Amino acid sequence: MHSLKTNKSKTVSLVLGSGGARGLAHIGVIHYLEEHGYYIHSISGSSMGVLIGGVYAAGKLNEFEKWVRAITKLDILTLLDISWSTSGLVKGDKIINTLIDLVGDIMIEDLAISYTAVAADVKEEKEIWINSGRLFDAIRASISLPMFFTPHSYNGLHLIDGGVLNPVPIAPTFNDNTDVTIAVNLGGKLLAESKGVEHNKIPKKQNNEEASRKVHRFIEQLTQSITPVAKLDLSVYEIANQAFDAMQSTIARQKLAAYPPDKSIEIARNACGTLEFNRADEMIALGYQKAQEVLGL
Repeated sequence: MHSLKTNKSKTVSLVLGSGGARGLAHIGVIHYLEEHGYYIHSISGSSMGVLIGGVYAAGKLNEFEKWVRAITKLDILTLLDISWSTSGLVKGDKIINTLIDLVGDIMIEDLAISYTAVAADVKEEKEIWINSGRLFDAIRASISLPMFFTPHSYNGLHLIDGGVLNPVPIAPTFNDNTDVTIAVNLGGKLLAESKGVEHNKIPKKQNNEEASRKVHRFIEQLTQSITPVAKLDLSVYEIANQAFDAMQSTIARQKLAAYPPDKSIEIARNACGTLEFNRADEMIALGYQKAQEVLGL
């Protein structure tokens, strides 16, 4: 579902940043915009921002939200298909196929709103903007976190996470004729300590126990065994991801200073871990809360 445009709507160019599971905060931001008279005209994003933005543009955010709210740590492990390759730990096929089953195999040209996914061609040291072709090819390319996911082959290029070069890609929105550009930066200042988030800020879309059972049945159909993955020690990758987050945070500050959006919503980069998708309730509520703090003035 998308918000309906009215004569009183403020049109928005929405820029969704990279940052793993923190990107679930994008869902809360979108809910706030829809509930407060904003019409999302275009989406530009990197990594998790590409995923959430693509699902929204496809009109399937509610279905995705129900699914991700019910996911557990065990479900996350189930979806990690080991590549045993030196170029990355996880192939990503199970995750992408799961999302295609949930959302559909859609072409970017058929989306209801303008959409640009940003990936990185490290060999040529340049951003690659993807705004045509299969939606989940663009998503797979942009979420290719170095060391964790294997690079994605796209039109003869080997692409990795767009956040490597541009964690908050505002440039694709420059030619938009919209009222406001809103950027969501997932590399915000570190929280001094964990603070509770008011989970009742937005309603849950479905009973979690019921949704959880559906998720488990859904995932069981897509995998034969989780034993090899469950024994993995991901601590070394978490350390690498923390370093990657610090790098992205620095790049994001530079990009936002050079090309400031009209409004910037920041999520602390230690709000949750890269793979903590089981904290969806908390992160969605946090996104809504931060959007309210910035836009509800």
